[in-house]
Amino acid sequence: MNFEIVTELSHLERVCEQARKVPAVMLDTEFVRTRTLYPRLGLIQLYDGETLSLIDPIKLDDMSPLWALLSDESVIKVLHACSEDLEVFHHYSGVMPKPMVDTQIMAAFLGHGLSTGFAALVDEYLQVSLDKGEARTDWCARPLSDKQLEYAAADVYYLWPLYHLLAERVADTGWNEAVTQECDLLVSKRGKAPDPEKAYLDIKNAWQLRPKQLAVLKKLASWRLREARRRDLALNFVVKELHLWKMARFDIRSLDKMADEGFDRFEIERHGSRLLRMVEDLDSLPEENYPEAIVRLVDMPGYKQMVKEIKDQTNAVAEQLGVVPEFVGSKKQIHQVLKWAWVNARNPEKMPDLLSGWRKAYVEAKILPLLK
Repeated sequence: MNFEIVTELSHLERVCEQARKVPAVMLDTEFVRTRTLYPRLGLIQLYDGETLSLIDPIKLDDMSPLWALLSDESVIKVLHACSEDLEVFHHYSGVMPKPMVDTQIMAAFLGHGLSTGFAALVDEYLQVSLDKGEARTDWCARPLSDKQLEYAAADVYYLWPLYHLLAERVADTGWNEAVTQECDLLVSKRGKAPDPEKAYLDIKNAWQLRPKQLAVLKKLASWRLREARRRDLALNFVVKELHLWKMARFDIRSLDKMADEGFDRFEIERHGSRLLRMVEDLDSLPEENYPEAIVRLVDMPGYKQMVKEIKDQTNAVAEQLGVVPEFVGSKKQIHQVLKWAWVNARNPEKMPDLLSGWRKAYVEAKILPLLK
């Protein structure tokens, strides 16, 4: 397994120009994520079937040739379990790999579980046992050892034959178009940045708060997300989620009360006064500007029975198609349907996954009558 380490722009231009001449390239990323909001990119692996390149983003100031390759729609970008890789690409380049194929999704259409790992597929389809001993490497440290580099290279080296084997089987089963739709759906979802004005909806137990308290939580959660982005700091390292909720729930108005409620000393010293000012500023907010109370699907009449009935239908479809049930309709996707029908008044601009794309043909006629 031969590979090149790319640390200069001219070298990157050369390998990317060559990669843009082939139908498909294999991609992977290695990154570190501990206290940061965004992943810290340590290495990018690129394989075009001939040249395997380990691209060093720490040494390279200009990565534009690679970003241009990602945007080149004449070349398929192949990844495995790519959700976090997509986040990396979007953060560093502002673009997504298009078109993109995820071999984990391909495997799901062939009956594998949704979280089937790369090593398991390589073992099953290629009879190769991969060494995963370097999985917890600090990929931003330099120099990387030969063992670390070989580990990273293997992820795209074996992705090449795996992809082509899976592609043959997907074609034989007639799932090509569905794979494309599912991969496109994943790209569209991962390309959306969270809206700070809706960050409060992701706070645990926000539903317990009254509208006035939600106004406080909304203000604090929006500020926390913006602060986390500004400092590239994981959300709970700015202020813990529970503490934002406590500020709203218990109408905390002093630093002493924050301490009594278990706030960290560093949270109080760095942000305490600012948080208190934000709470006080909302005293003059008119009631009509409060957020609406959060109504949970689980509290709506008939919720449990409706979930069961939809799940029975999606499970039957999954058995018919020979895929795992969660792939046809996960709990989140069933909730999407109920929210669309019960909360969003069946807004055609907010169609749920189960009633669009490849799933529509199999489940729409079974699910819509239940919703009526």
